[in-house]
Amino acid sequence: MNGRKTRRGNYIQTDPKGRTWIDYKNVDELRRLMTPNGKIYSRKRLGTTSNDQRKVAKAIKRARFMALLPYTDGTL
Repeated sequence: MNGRKTRRGNYIQTDPKGRTWIDYKNVDELRRLMTPNGKIYSRKRLGTTSNDQRKVAKAIKRARFMALLPYTDGTL
């Protein structure tokens, strides 16, 4: 695909029907997808597709809502 490598992190899981999903309860993996200040890394940095990036954002926002992740870090 145009010399571009597609990387999938181990945070993206697949069910038997082939659908991908990201576990919002897996806080250690989600923290790797965020800056130290709590922002979500870009698609280019993570190497995800646009569809997977939406799933990453939704999982992080769910984890924030459930108080598993902070909205911002105390270093701001």
